[in-house]
Amino acid sequence: MRQNPARRAALLDGAIEVLAREGARGLTQRALDKEVGVPIGTTSNYFRNRDELLVQAGVRVYERLRPAEGALTEMFDQARDAVSYGTMLRESVGRVAAFRSGHLAMLELRLEATRRPELRALLTEQVRADINENVTLHETAGLPGGATAVLLMYLAMNWLVVEQLTLPDVFTDAERDELVTQAVERIVAPFPAATK
Repeated sequence: MRQNPARRAALLDGAIEVLAREGARGLTQRALDKEVGVPIGTTSNYFRNRDELLVQAGVRVYERLRPAEGALTEMFDQARDAVSYGTMLRESVGRVAAFRSGHLAMLELRLEATRRPELRALLTEQVRADINENVTLHETAGLPGGATAVLLMYLAMNWLVVEQLTLPDVFTDAERDELVTQAVERIVAPFPAATK
């Protein structure tokens, strides 16, 4: 059966919204048909079963979270000191937090991956590839701290995003900003002395 790519993308975007709002258990083919406003049975024409829908929703979240081609390289190339590195991290955290439903959907997918091997394999592969890319860009840009610093920053920033999206009143914006500054100074520093 021929499929409409725009409708498929709309279904996956709808799946992200349902995951974020209702959780993984709320994502059914019928619920997705209703969410997107398509005739009942449309989702089943695009996705054989719920497992395939969950896996493809995971792929779609990553497509939407990923910065434009070359943007990551440019961000790392501009990070030359603790201040600019902190700015890069704040922009990354802001970009992820701005796609609130996508990040919440990803949290739901991670939990669901503990029960679904195919979803776990997809998420593991994607996260590992992202981490490897960040380590490579960090090292290529000649930034201090190496792979371990990148991994520690990855863990710290991800939890900061989770905190911001799930319990936004735990930290103020100023406190989150200072936490990023302190993380850079303690994990990634020392940066080389700036040249004048």
